Amino acid sequence: MSAVMISRKVRKWEKLPGKNTFCCDGRVMMARQKGVFYLTLFLIIGTCALFFGFECPYLAVHLSAAIPVFAAVLFLFVMAMLLRTSFSDPGVLPRALPEEATFIEMEIEAANGNVPSGQRPPPRIRNIEINNQIVKLKYCYTCKIFRPPRASHCSICDNCVDRFDHHCPWVGNCVGKRNYRYFYLFTLSLSLLTIYIFTFDIVHVVMRSVEDGFLSALKETPGTVLEVLVCFFTLWSVVGLTGFHTYLISLNQTTNEDIKGSWSGKNRVQNPYSHKNIFKNCCEVLCGPAYPSVLDRRGLMHEDSPVSASSAAPSSSSSSLSFSNNSKPAPPTTKTTAPLIPNEHTPDDAKASIGVSAEQSCSPEDLPPSFIPPLASPETDAEASVAKDNSH
Repeated sequence: MSAVMISRKVRKWEKLPGKNTFCCDGRVMMARQKGVFYLTLFLIIGTCALFFGFECPYLAVHLSAAIPVFAAVLFLFVMAMLLRTSFSDPGVLPRALPEEATFIEMEIEAANGNVPSGQRPPPRIRNIEINNQIVKLKYCYTCKIFRPPRASHCSICDNCVDRFDHHCPWVGNCVGKRNYRYFYLFTLSLSLLTIYIFTFDIVHVVMRSVEDGFLSALKETPGTVLEVLVCFFTLWSVVGLTGFHTYLISLNQTTNEDIKGSWSGKNRVQNPYSHKNIFKNCCEVLCGPAYPSVLDRRGLMHEDSPVSASSAAPSSSSSSLSFSNNSKPAPPTTKTTAPLIPNEHTPDDAKASIGVSAEQSCSPEDLPPSFIPPLASPETDAEASVAKDNSH
């Protein structure tokens, strides 16, 4: 059974390498491990739902109606920053095409020369200068590219990410150049929301305890204890994470660089990306331009898929076969034969074979309607009659 190659258009996100999942026709991009992200949604939405259901009605009447309004605005901002961080492209760098990878490999081999057997080849590194500081660009063996400055390969998503900070399972995505500011705003607003809910939970319990007693206050608001416990254990981690990233932003440094000690190790190399000013560093990270995605995940590409020839129609299969093989249809061939009429140069033994083949090839059914046999000449009739008499 023969197969026919049919070309069709598909979105690039369907064929992108790496360990990401896409939704909404490639508009939403996340990591495959999203279990912790669902837990984050459950904790935020559940805690806020308990707060709006138990504390807000009492506080709006006895204190101020602005308390639930401000809590709702803060909750919506937290959810917006979380979804913006989780559903966006963090700055994934496209992998090299086969032709580009081959060219880079040839350049590396030409630069390194022949390495003797038993010796380790030199590291694949390129040096560039940034603010009078030498920065090394490392070669990624998976993506087949020299990574830009501050980029790193995420082992969980299996992609090189520009200005890679870290992979955060709580948001279900990498944190990089394109979504770091939204991640920081998410942690900052979540810290404020946690402190806000925790504070008014305590106020609510105290106000009810003054009126009815502590135990009766807890019985009237059973969700308050759960809210206090969740906020208490969440507060330290979220506030601590926000403070740590505030420190990194003031130095214009990433989590990956801080863990590796890129600018504070034994070499005492100065950070070439820092402006030596906290205000300028914060403005660059939080108020800088929004970088476009270089992945083009919703672009179109052609894909060749094999289809069995028996399932296709004869006419369509023959036409698709001719186009898939990039060959032109063969022109019709015509047979041209010499006239089967002997002449004076034809040998006697060949004349007999020509006569037999002429009788077989030129049957009366094959002759056209307009064909008129030639009349016999008088000399031919006379020779025929003499031959007949001699035979008798």
